[in-house]
Amino acid sequence: MTAQNTQTLKILITGGCGFIGSALIRHIISLTSHQVINLDKLTYAANPLSLSSVQDNKRYHFIQGDICDDKLVNSVFEQYQPNVVMHLAAESHVDRSIAGPADFIHTNIVGTFNLLEASRHFVNQLPSHQAKGFRFHHVSTDEVFGDLPQTGFFNEQSAYSPSSPYSASKASSDHLVKAWHRTYGLPTLISYCSNNYGPFQHPEKLIPLTITRAIKGQHIPIYGDGQQIRDWLHVQDHVEALLTVLTQGQIGEAYAIGANNEQTNLHLVQSICKHLSILMPEHHLARNNGFESLIRHVKDRPGHDQRYAIDASKLMSELNWTPKYTFETGLNQTVQWYLANSK
Repeated sequence: MTAQNTQTLKILITGGCGFIGSALIRHIISLTSHQVINLDKLTYAANPLSLSSVQDNKRYHFIQGDICDDKLVNSVFEQYQPNVVMHLAAESHVDRSIAGPADFIHTNIVGTFNLLEASRHFVNQLPSHQAKGFRFHHVSTDEVFGDLPQTGFFNEQSAYSPSSPYSASKASSDHLVKAWHRTYGLPTLISYCSNNYGPFQHPEKLIPLTITRAIKGQHIPIYGDGQQIRDWLHVQDHVEALLTVLTQGQIGEAYAIGANNEQTNLHLVQSICKHLSILMPEHHLARNNGFESLIRHVKDRPGHDQRYAIDASKLMSELNWTPKYTFETGLNQTVQWYLANSK
């Protein structure tokens, strides 16, 4: 057991109003005694309402600001004196990165650099016993590894081969984190996750997009033939894995997080349609041709990776983490949440 297991932490979370960040904060405030400082720019992808259940908690502090503002980042460290950074803030939508890569380069690379430098200077002025307890946990993605063939899995030793401006910018930020650990001795951890899903996800992502368009009777777009394979991880399983890595992981190590739930995009959308027909039997589409009649194949995305899949055996064996959601139970819960919260 590390020192992190036995103390109350003061955690600086970047991007805490995003999908994964807000789930992480709700979990920490509800189930631990840790404090949270949430630094979020509140871009289009942020949803402050996802934190309404914790916003009045005395252990939760919100700062609206940009991680690319180095003066602000340094002032946050000075004011709040965090002993942990969990860095989730990122531009993350592949289509948007193809249409306009500049924001992705700026936020994902320059923003990460600012946080690393602020952390380094902060740790250097701490007493040695406090410096040893500091952690910088960088939350990355399996997309930095590029495309997988029909067999095999990504793991912590996989070679980087990003395909999109988004994944290239995330790969760049990973390399910065590794360099700051190697060169400056900053106590870092990196985690790579597969595709997340669950409540509160931004409606531009595939699962909520499919649900919300189907409810409205609108066409559901699928890139190309829909045979691209993704490995799906429920956001609650992910945030529990993140805290496991933070509190039990070895400094300088990386951990791949996945739940072994590979699905083709087409099968995923068809599964959602079947869930909707069961949950909304009164809907005219459920009574007639089914929600699957809304599916439309559209021109494929440039540079589209065919398959992602995660080998999470290191996390499971070394840190004793296991996912709690099967894909069936997780998808059913997610569809029901969107039905209950759709406008």
